[in-house]
Amino acid sequence: MVLFRTIDRSVTRERLISEPEVRPYLNLSQEVRSMKRRLSVQLIAGALALTLAACHDAGTAPDEGSLTDAPAPSFARSRGNQDISSALKEMMASVNDALAERGEKVRVSYVEWIAAPGAQHAGQTVYFDHRSKQMGSHWVPFDPWRWGSRDIYWLSDQVDGAATGVSAAATQAAVGRAMATWASVDCSNLPLVQWPDFGLDWGYTQYLTGFGGIPGWYADYTHAGWLPGDFFEFIGGPGASDEILGVTYTYIWVWTATGEPTDVDNNRKEDVAFRETYYNNKFSWGVNTGEPIDIETIVLHEAGHGLSQGHFGKAFRTTRNGKLHIAPRALMNAAYSGVQQDITGTDNGGHCSIWGSWPNN
Repeated sequence: MVLFRTIDRSVTRERLISEPEVRPYLNLSQEVRSMKRRLSVQLIAGALALTLAACHDAGTAPDEGSLTDAPAPSFARSRGNQDISSALKEMMASVNDALAERGEKVRVSYVEWIAAPGAQHAGQTVYFDHRSKQMGSHWVPFDPWRWGSRDIYWLSDQVDGAATGVSAAATQAAVGRAMATWASVDCSNLPLVQWPDFGLDWGYTQYLTGFGGIPGWYADYTHAGWLPGDFFEFIGGPGASDEILGVTYTYIWVWTATGEPTDVDNNRKEDVAFRETYYNNKFSWGVNTGEPIDIETIVLHEAGHGLSQGHFGKAFRTTRNGKLHIAPRALMNAAYSGVQQDITGTDNGGHCSIWGSWPNN
C-alpha cells in the first residue's frame, strides 16, 4: 500500500508496460511534513501509522522514494474582465507549468463545471488545447501507472468534507449514495472501490493554487471537498463563485521528454491519470432538496465527469424571464435544475457506451 502517488523518475512508461510489477513509490517527503498550515504533525503521524499498519496487515512493505521540499507555487492573477472559460484556461496553463517544474508526468487536460441556479452562463468543458478536445480521454484498463488494476479507486476528502448547511456525516452519506448509484448501473461491470482518506486534506489542484491540499494524489478519482468561494474566484475569475457549483479537473499522463499525452492502448484517447472534483461552499446545500442545492444531484453529475461522461443538452434562455434552461433534461446537463438522483435515458446511455465493455475496451 502507498500513501501518495507519483512515478519513479527513473522508470519509463515503456518499461512499465513491459514490467507491470513496477509500482508507484511512497511519497512522504519534507514537502508534506512542512504543511503545518493545514496538517498537524500528529495528523501526519496518525495517517502514516494507519498506512503502515494496513501495509503490515496486508503483508506488503511500502515502497521507498524520495521527495524534495518545495512550497506550493503562487500564481499572479491579472485578468480583468476575462470570462470563466478564459480564466480556467489561464489557470490550467499555470498549473501545468508548475507540474512541469516539479517533474511530474501528469498535466491538466480539461476542466468541466456545472452552473448554479441564476447563473449567467451554462457550465462548460474547457480544454487546455485543441488537441485535447479532439482526442478526449479515458482510463486505461490494467494501466501499470494506475495500480495495474481493472478497478477505479475513489475517495472523499473528510477535511473539507462538510457542505454549507449540512453536517459532515450527511454530506459524506450523500457522496456515498451517488457513487453507489453509478456503480449499480447494470450495463457495465465497473468496479468502483472506495479508499479511506487517512484524515488528509486531499487535492493536488487545491495545493498548486495555494488553498491547502496535498502535493500528490492517491485515488483515481477524488472528491476533494467543499471549498470557499474564494477558490472559485481564483480559478474562474471575478464572479465565478456565483456561477460554478462544482468543477472537475482531468489530469492525463504525458511523456516526460516531450510533454505529449500518452496513448498506450492505442484507442486515440489521452490516458487519464486521475481526476479531482471541488464543490462550492459559497452556496447553501441540502439533502433531497431542490433549493438549497441537493448534494447528491451535484455529486452524481460531477462523478459522471469523473467517469468520463461529458455534458448533455442544449442551453437556451427564455425571453419572458431571462432564465437559463437546458433541454432535454438530464443529470449531465451543464446547469442545475433541481433534484435528479437516478441515472436514466441519455445519462445511462452515455455511461454504457463508455463502460459497457470495460475492461475489454
